[in-house]
Amino acid sequence: MKLDTLHKLYVEQLKDLYSAETQLIEAIPKVAAACSAQKLREAFESHLTETKEHKQRLERIFKKLDYSPGGHRCKAMEGLIKEGDEIIKEDGDAKVKDAALVCAAQKIEHYEIGSYGCVHAYARLLGEHQASDLLAQTLQEEKRADENLSELAESWINTFAKSAGA
Repeated sequence: MKLDTLHKLYVEQLKDLYSAETQLIEAIPKVAAACSAQKLREAFESHLTETKEHKQRLERIFKKLDYSPGGHRCKAMEGLIKEGDEIIKEDGDAKVKDAALVCAAQKIEHYEIGSYGCVHAYARLLGEHQASDLLAQTLQEEKRADENLSELAESWINTFAKSAGA
């Protein structure tokens, strides 16, 4: 697709997000299973439920736009997920690996926050009010997921990781 209008850019970025959410739905259960801390595992499992909702919201937007969400692969998410897979396979202390998984997950959240922020702004500017509302809801959930990960890391995960091997 030639990117010569904001609408085309908007659709292209929505496709990128749809691919990213689809990839995450496959990846999150693997990350959750790799966590040694129950609360961290539960946080990932909870976000999996939200991620499925994010994908459904995008499907609603595509239906209204009369576009197919498929046909695009988000290479950025593919790379971020690959980093998480490398952490899972890495040999090491479980507490340190939990801290590394939080770091990998926050990289993903920051990518999603940036992407959803852009498409939300495009939707508003293009007069796509229903889509704008759906995208704003997802953006807030992504921000909350990032805040939850920060809280877990700062309140105890990183401290436990620091004590590993001592």
